Amino acid sequence: MEPERKKRTNFFAVAILILASFGLGFWLGEYQVVCEICQPQDINFSLFWEAYQKLEEKFVDKAKLNSQNVIYGAISGMVKSLDDPYTIFLTPEDTKRFEEDVQGVFEGVGMEIGVRNGQLQVISPLEGTPAQKAGLLPGDEILKIDGTSTVDLTVDEAVTLIRGQKGTQVTLTIFREGWGESRDFTITRGVIEIPSVQWRMIENGGDQIAYVQLYQFSGKAGFEFTKAALEIINSPSRMIILDLRNNPGGYLEIAQEIAGWFLDKGEIVVIEDFGGGVTKEYLSEGNGRFSDYKVVILINEGSASGSEILAGALRDDRGTSLIGETSFGKGSVQELENLRDGSSLKITVAKWLTPKGDLITDKGLEPDIKAERTVEDYETGNDPQLDKAIEVIKEL
Repeated sequence: MEPERKKRTNFFAVAILILASFGLGFWLGEYQVVCEICQPQDINFSLFWEAYQKLEEKFVDKAKLNSQNVIYGAISGMVKSLDDPYTIFLTPEDTKRFEEDVQGVFEGVGMEIGVRNGQLQVISPLEGTPAQKAGLLPGDEILKIDGTSTVDLTVDEAVTLIRGQKGTQVTLTIFREGWGESRDFTITRGVIEIPSVQWRMIENGGDQIAYVQLYQFSGKAGFEFTKAALEIINSPSRMIILDLRNNPGGYLEIAQEIAGWFLDKGEIVVIEDFGGGVTKEYLSEGNGRFSDYKVVILINEGSASGSEILAGALRDDRGTSLIGETSFGKGSVQELENLRDGSSLKITVAKWLTPKGDLITDKGLEPDIKAERTVEDYETGNDPQLDKAIEVIKEL
C-alpha cells in the first residue's frame, strides 16, 4: 500500500541528518551544529565518522567522495539492513518521481514491480502501457535490467533503472514459469497515463451486468469510481463484476472510499496491525448504495495492496466470492516521512488484516473459485476468468 497522507515526526531519521551535519562540519571544517538531544543514548556513531575520515584520507579517487552521496549511501544502507523491500530511502529526485507516480502520470514502461521470495518480479503491467503491449505478465521474474543483475536491488533501485524519458529503450531479461530459459524484452518507454476506472455493460442471456475495471487506487480513482457508480445506479443492471486483476494498489483512503459503496456504514474495511497487540480499524463511511447488488470480484497475482484490502473487505463483510487466482500478498502499509532536503523515508509501519483478522502479507487472498488465464489466453484475447465470473453472478 502506498503511504497514507500522515505527517509523523521521525525522530530517528531527523537525528541522523542533524548528526550528519555535525560530523561533516567537524571533518571538513565547513560548519558545526551543536545538538545535545538528537542522538539516542544507546547509539554510537563514532565508527561511522571514523570510517568516513579513513575514506577522506586514503580513497584514491577524491572526485567520487561526495559528502552528500556518502550520507545518502549511509542512510540507504541503514534502511537495507532491515530486510524489508518496502522500507526504503528516497533521494529528492526519487521522492519527486514517487509523487508523480501516485498521480498516475509519468514516463517509463508502466508496470508495478515487487519482490517475492527474494526475486524481483512484475506485479502487474498497467493498462495500455508499453509493458503490457510488450507482453509482460504478472509473475514474470526480472533477472536483469539493461544487463545489470537485479540480485540485491531494492524495488526503487530497479524502478530507477527501468524508468526513463519517452522514446528511449530498456531491455529486461525475463524468466517466466514454463520457459526453459530467460528471454530479453526490449521496450520503448513512453508517457504513462494510467486510467483508474472503466466500465461497460455486458449483456448475457437477457441479463445486464455492470463490468467495472478498477486499475489502481490513485488520487483521482475515487472521483472516477463515483462517476461510474452513478451511471450504474441509473442503469437497469443490479449485478456488478468488480475486476481488480493487475491492480497494484494506491491510497488506503481511496480503497476505503470505494468499499463504502458496497458496505453498510460502520463495517470494518481493514485492520491496521502495528504489532504488540496495537491495532486500528478503518470503517466504511460511504452510502452503501451497492450493498443489495449482486457482486463478484476478479483477482489474480497482480492484485496487490489496496485491491487486496477491498476484495478482503467485501469477502469478509458480505460474503462476496473472489474468482481467479491467489493475489500478490502485499499487505503492509508504508508512510512517507519527508526529510529536510527533499529526500524521504518510506517506512513500513504496520501490516494489514482483513476484517476477520486474516493476514495478507506474503499470503495473499485465496480465490473462492479458482480460474486460470494462460499465456495463450492473453495472446488470443480469451478471458476464461471473466467467463466464470459471468456464470457465477447469474447463479446468485
